[in-house]
Amino acid sequence: MASDIPLVPGAQISVQSRACDQGSHAFCAIDLVVVDHAYQSSDVLAKDESAVLRQHGWSPADGDTGLQSAANSPGHDLRLTYATAAGDLQAIDLKYIGRPWPIQYALSNSMFDRTAAMSMMLEVGAS
Repeated sequence: MASDIPLVPGAQISVQSRACDQGSHAFCAIDLVVVDHAYQSSDVLAKDESAVLRQHGWSPADGDTGLQSAANSPGHDLRLTYATAAGDLQAIDLKYIGRPWPIQYALSNSMFDRTAAMSMMLEVGAS
């Protein structure tokens, strides 16, 4: 299912984790970390990812936090929420969002390695 996400040419999924929330708004999602060593900054990578999504017919949407962006697939079968590594790490630290440990670890490592990276969360059937 992660293969359904149009990515910036050269970008790669470095870590993938399935997570489910059994709370009052139960859902399952695939959390991802996407990296691209050709980019100098995560901000530019995320901006270019927005353009690629639009080119593939995904419609822009609001993210869960002010530092996130989101897009709905054509037909609204999938919802993708994404942010820079720094943006999601900040939201995790402030307890605005939660991410599985492998995702947090990969985002943190990308910061220390100075690798352009994005955190992504793909939900099925969300609109």
